[in-house]
Amino acid sequence: MTSLNTPALEIKDLHAWYGESHILHGVDLTVNRGEVVTLLGRNGAGRTTTLRAIMGLTGARKGSIKVNGHETISLPTHKIAHYGIGYCPEERAIFSSLSCEENLMLPPVLKGADTSKGMSETDIYEMFPNLKERRQSQGTRLSGGEQQMLAVGRILRTGANLLLLDEISEGLAPVIVQALARMILMLKQKGYTVVMVEQNFRFAAPLADRFYVMEHGSIVERFAANELEAKMPVLHELLGV
Repeated sequence: MTSLNTPALEIKDLHAWYGESHILHGVDLTVNRGEVVTLLGRNGAGRTTTLRAIMGLTGARKGSIKVNGHETISLPTHKIAHYGIGYCPEERAIFSSLSCEENLMLPPVLKGADTSKGMSETDIYEMFPNLKERRQSQGTRLSGGEQQMLAVGRILRTGANLLLLDEISEGLAPVIVQALARMILMLKQKGYTVVMVEQNFRFAAPLADRFYVMEHGSIVERFAANELEAKMPVLHELLGV
């Protein structure tokens, strides 16, 4: 039985490969329930690969990945998802032949352990009024911001309570980025756990409880939000922010 004190996600000595390429080198990372944690780093640092490794979407993996206390390192992707994880990839993966509403309703509600009932269609439309207005539009006719809202809404409907969000603000207008920031704060208030990969430091900084900085497939810095100001010289050196 999972304790309330059990981390939502606990990674120890994680290594991952794409073919012969050894990408992650002993990643250690803990995310507590209800936290927003951001992975920072330059392109190629291993942040997206970390999210993909959690979901079993890389090649070989070794180490330990526990989701709500359950070891998942040897499980296939569909079984990992049933522990309540929703992954929103950078490419969004909206089906062009389906309407906005059909895309939203496509994934089944998860039945896995520690998975609460998914948000209803009504809840999601309240959070994203744009989607309600465009619900009959073809998926790829939505704007970039609307597609991003749909990608997030789709995983919320499944009942996932640990959300892995990869570069959700990339290429979007400032007004949409602000809407996504409000969404993350709202999800946090509802008790969701969020792990974000973000290049947009100004977007990520006010939202996260804690930060991990990656370089060359390893964690090189970790700190809490209240240490952010003191860490800015280090972040400027590592990230150029």
